[in-house]
Amino acid sequence: MNDQEFWQDKNRSEETLREVSAIRSTLEPIQKAQTALDDCGELFELAVESDEASVLEEIAEDMDSVDNDLKGLELTLLFSDPEDKRDAILTVHPGAGGTESMDWAGMLLRMYRRYCERRGFDARILDLAPGEEAGVKSVSMEVKGTNAYGTLKSESGVHRLVRISPFDSAHRRHTSFASVFVYPEIESNLEVEIRDDDLRIDTYRASGAGGQHINKTDSAVRITHEPSGIVVQCQSERSQHRNKDNAMKILRARLYHLKLEKERAKLSEMIENQKEIAWGNQIRSYVLHPYTMVKDHRTAVQVGDSQKVLDGGIEEFIEAYLHKFSNLNEG
Repeated sequence: MNDQEFWQDKNRSEETLREVSAIRSTLEPIQKAQTALDDCGELFELAVESDEASVLEEIAEDMDSVDNDLKGLELTLLFSDPEDKRDAILTVHPGAGGTESMDWAGMLLRMYRRYCERRGFDARILDLAPGEEAGVKSVSMEVKGTNAYGTLKSESGVHRLVRISPFDSAHRRHTSFASVFVYPEIESNLEVEIRDDDLRIDTYRASGAGGQHINKTDSAVRITHEPSGIVVQCQSERSQHRNKDNAMKILRARLYHLKLEKERAKLSEMIENQKEIAWGNQIRSYVLHPYTMVKDHRTAVQVGDSQKVLDGGIEEFIEAYLHKFSNLNEG
């Protein structure tokens, strides 16, 4: 970051700053907890020597605070997927049911915006089609922040609402569905890293037009990138050095294209999975009548205060999902 050239590449500098921020967000709680534990240890020794019960009570309070900090750190460590650190795109679509479902989709949008505000994420609407009477027909929202995708990915799926409909003059109970899909934002500034250890470079005598010189020296260059199996070669120049430079340009371009295709394929697969969400396979139910409860069917976590959840209080569901399905746990 002290290199002047670093700041000339805006995309690279922004990506690096995000990475630094993510690392700091992990290291700082560790350092804070270590300092607090050291302080508690010193206070404990003093309390024992002086036989001060009040100091022991103070230590107990400090240890409770450290315990809470460590729980937060444990949650951060559950973001083990490479995609988790990325920004996120969150979309909401109502199910069948007209105004009732569109209103439910609007309620979910409000819930996520409130959650992002509480979490310190920067949420921005990218596209919104409002419903005719209420709610939304569809909405896409960009969410920026440390581990934004890792935090919100657990929300992908069908969300079910049971309530007395405000749009039904007979005040009957209605069930509505809306699908939420979250996927990582793919950067347009993909960088290609080529390690020397991954290359096999062969030189050989060029063939073709070019007079006697081109046929008498090993000026042609063939480069094999062993991890990908890509082979490039160049013999158009008389200089082996220039042929190598040109071959590396071709290799870098082909690797960039390969990486970009992989990113696109990954995104296409995630979008395709959205179509597999069936209305009968809800991940969470929100009940407002005849009682109030929100239950996550994947983790069995349930909260009695439905309004708190709809006001953005979804932390408990997200944390339970991460604890149960994190790759760190699977390993």
